[in-house]
Order: sequence, then C-alpha cells, then structure tokens
Amino acid sequence: SVQIEILDDDDAVACRAAAVIAADARAAVAARGRFCFAVSGGRTPWAMLRALAGEDLPWAAVQLFQVDERVAPAGHPDRNLTHIGESLLAHAPLPAAQVHALPVKGEDLAAAARAYGALLRTHCGTPPVLDLVHLGLGADGHTASLVPGDPVLDVTDAEVAVTAPYQGRQRLTLTYPVLNQARRVLWLATGA
Repeated sequence: SVQIEILDDDDAVACRAAAVIAADARAAVAARGRFCFAVSGGRTPWAMLRALAGEDLPWAAVQLFQVDERVAPAGHPDRNLTHIGESLLAHAPLPAAQVHALPVKGEDLAAAARAYGALLRTHCGTPPVLDLVHLGLGADGHTASLVPGDPVLDVTDAEVAVTAPYQGRQRLTLTYPVLNQARRVLWLATGA
C-alpha cells in the first residue's frame, strides 16, 4: 500500500524520514537480527541522513548499501558516498565494515556490478530483500540511476547494472527487481 505524507518544510521531511528508518531498523533487528537498507543520492537525503545519525538505532546490526553511484574518484563531490560519509557516517557509530560502497573505482564495471549483486545476496538473501530502500526523484523523473530511455531499465536478470552515461558520468544502480522486492520503499521529495 502507498502512504503519502505532506509535511511543512524540508526539515520536517528529513526528521520524519529519519524516524521511519529508525523504527524500521529496530523492528527488523527484533524480527531478523539485522537491518539492511540502501540510500540514494541527490541533495534531498543529506538532511535526512544527518537526522538519522541522531536517532536510536541498533547500529551494530545495520548494513548500509547504496542504491546508485556515479563513476567518479573517491571523495569527489559527484559521488553519493561522499555525502553519505559527511551526513551520516561522520556522526553515527556505524562500523565501517557494514558500509557497502558500490565499487565504481575499477575498469570493469560489469564485474563490479556482479560483485555487488553477490554482496547483496550474501547479506539480504536470494533474491536479496532489503528492509528499506530510500529513493528520490530527479528533475527528469528518474529514480535511483534509472533514467528514461536507458537500456538499464530493462535489466531483470541482475541486481545491479551499469548505466549509459548520464550528465557526463556512467553509474552503477540497483535494478527494478531489487527495488521492488524491498520491504519498504521510502520516497523522499521536497519542493514544489
């Protein structure tokens, strides 16, 4: 079922989203002993992640994945991981070994996508079921790095795929099957 909440401002959206994630984390750990969630990029989640760092989570049982990532050098402002680090990891006691960055450094992106798919299956089952996936909405209507017209939209036999170049960069992204299998999809959109 879909539940839509409209809140007063960006701060209220960030705090509400953080509270939803924290509640799901506590429930998942109580039920299954772990909380596997994935975070998208874009500017909107930065405040949410900062608010999440202040929530009461069972951090030792949290596994953090990325929904998508641009092929860019480590620490680059185009990298979603850079902002996850600044917004969440610098403020929360999440062990580094439980932060699973999409491997966009190597030359063989297809192999990197397959490796991340295997990592998802290791932590989240076969097929992988994430407890929560955070998604945003791009100006052109894309979510994750599933951009209109990209052949990656048709990938159904892999958990992770390589996109065509978009806004100057290739990306790795979770595919629709993984997004659709999540126990909860939390869309976060702000502005008009």
